[in-house]
Amino acid sequence: MLTRLLTPLVQLFYPHCCEVCGAELPAAATLLCFRCIEALPRTGFEQFTENPVSRLFTGRVNTGHAFAVYYYHHTSALRQLIHLFKYKKRQDVALWMGRQMGLVLSQTTWAEEIDMLAPVPLFSRREKERGYNQSALLCKGIAEVIKKPVDNQLILRRQFTSTQTRKSRAERWQNVADIFTVNSSLKDKHILLVDDVITTGATTEACANALLTQEARVSICALAFTWH
Repeated sequence: MLTRLLTPLVQLFYPHCCEVCGAELPAAATLLCFRCIEALPRTGFEQFTENPVSRLFTGRVNTGHAFAVYYYHHTSALRQLIHLFKYKKRQDVALWMGRQMGLVLSQTTWAEEIDMLAPVPLFSRREKERGYNQSALLCKGIAEVIKKPVDNQLILRRQFTSTQTRKSRAERWQNVADIFTVNSSLKDKHILLVDDVITTGATTEACANALLTQEARVSICALAFTWH
C-alpha cells in the first residue's frame, strides 16, 4: 500500500527517462521510448538461413542457424547501450537487450529446437573485474522469453587473452585459437551460442568449434553485427 502511494511521488522528482534520448517514460517497465526502440537498427537476419552473419561462418564452422539482431555502428544508439552494460555496470540494460533478442528468436520456426543456451565466456579475471559476463546476462534475458535453460559454465576458457578491440582480423584469429574447451558430452543437443557483438567472428567460431567437438548442434545468436 505504502509503495503504491510513494511510487508516483518518486517518479515526480526522479522521472524515468529513455536511456538514449532522455525523454520521460510513463513507467519503469522499459529503458527506451517507443521512438528509440523503433530506431534501433534491426537486421532481419533471423528470417533467412543465409545472411551476412551465416556467410561469415560458411566453410569455417558448421552451424545450424547464425544471425545477429541488430547492426552495430559506432554512431548508432546501440553502441551507447552496449557501452552502458559493458563498461558502466548497467546489468539491467544487458537483460533488457537479451529480452529483445528473445522476442526475435520466439518468432523463428526453429527456436523450439534449442535445448540449451550458452554464452561466450569471459576469462575469469576479466569477469571478476567487470562483475559479470555480459553475454551471460543476454542469455538470461533470452531465456526469460523462450523458456530454455542456460549453462554459463558449458564453455570454459583455458587461458587469458588480450582484448580483441583494435586487433586486425588475423590477430583476432591468432588470439583465440584453441583457448576454449567443453567438458560435457552434448551428442545431438542443439546449443544456442550467444555473443554480444560479432565483428570477424573469431571468438564465436572458436567457441562453436569447442561445442562441435562434443557432437553438439550449434546455432549462433548475437546482439549485434559490425556493419561498416
